[in-house]
Amino acid sequence: METGSRLVALSLLLSLLSLCNSTFSPKQIVPLLYEEQLLWVSGFEGEVNTYRIPLLSFTPKGSLLAFSEARKTTSRDLGQKFIAMRRSTDKGATWSPSSFIVDDGAHIDGLNLGSVVVDEEHGLVIVVYVLCFNHYHCSPSSIMMVESLDDGLSWSQPRNLSVQLGVKTFAPGPGFGIQKRYNPAKGRLVVCGHGTLEGNGVFCILSDDHGKNWYNGAALKSIPYNQQKREQDFTPDECQPVELADGSIVINVRNQNNYHCRCRMVVRSFDGGLTLPIETLFFDRELVDPAVAAGALVKNGVLYFTNPSHELHRVNLTLRWSLTDGKSWEKKALQIWAGPSGYSSITSLDSSSVEDEKYIFVIYEKGYKSYGETISVTKIHLFGGR
Repeated sequence: METGSRLVALSLLLSLLSLCNSTFSPKQIVPLLYEEQLLWVSGFEGEVNTYRIPLLSFTPKGSLLAFSEARKTTSRDLGQKFIAMRRSTDKGATWSPSSFIVDDGAHIDGLNLGSVVVDEEHGLVIVVYVLCFNHYHCSPSSIMMVESLDDGLSWSQPRNLSVQLGVKTFAPGPGFGIQKRYNPAKGRLVVCGHGTLEGNGVFCILSDDHGKNWYNGAALKSIPYNQQKREQDFTPDECQPVELADGSIVINVRNQNNYHCRCRMVVRSFDGGLTLPIETLFFDRELVDPAVAAGALVKNGVLYFTNPSHELHRVNLTLRWSLTDGKSWEKKALQIWAGPSGYSSITSLDSSSVEDEKYIFVIYEKGYKSYGETISVTKIHLFGGR
């Protein structure tokens, strides 16, 4: 048997074993929108013009943390920003008031979110972001990090990771990073993101000591690299990694210039994020996409995916799921919001309780006229539609 076939067989076996430990069968999945809350409304608070780039994470103590990019004076990617956060300790029923955990001051080219990664072994939550990404009246970019050891109640002073990673233009995510649960490199923190429009691609940074030290990992570069792009050039962009039960990392990628299709790119690492072999790259034509940051999550052996499911416009936010690690997708799908919808992120609580097995949480940009109007979080009962 060839190595690739062995890996596929092992992946399916491990997935089936993980499913056997679950109270619910994946074949019973019929998702239901259980409850939804608006977390941020653009233009509603005096200090913030627009909220964008939503992130959502669990914590080792069972809380939920929601983050967003609070753009102070404009809706554009440029400009001064806060990192806003809200916290729920009751499984999303109620949320704390907004707090600003990072303030970039008056930077013309301010911060951009970003990825959140949870180190369950040390009870640590890390947020990675970038300063001066667009090189607008400033250079070079800086990859920054803040961390919380008390379930998101307080945060460290920002630390500049460019001292360790070198001068590079890297925008994490947006979405979440992972801590590997399986070998190879069990325990490693993996954060993936993208570069500038000219020097774009999927790039990963790695830590093997719980975020103290970071180094550069895999790179899948755009073609042509560090040159101006045209429509249908190969331009991997914003991305979301997940870990499968065989220890491989699957990264779902924004296809910025519609290379090959108006759909998602998918690439896979078998060495803990050190490399992304071009042989693993494929285009998932079932996941039509208008070039946007999307959400992905593996829960009990099932791969979930959210995006605005439309080839041209950011509308129709949809939840899909796969029982085959993304090799195929179930014919059923759940429409979360028919109207304008943009970036999204998915998480679930990780207590292994029967109650937490039932739910996932999706945070997304939602509007009636434009997707930048609000950021909403919805709790989805995976088996509630039966």
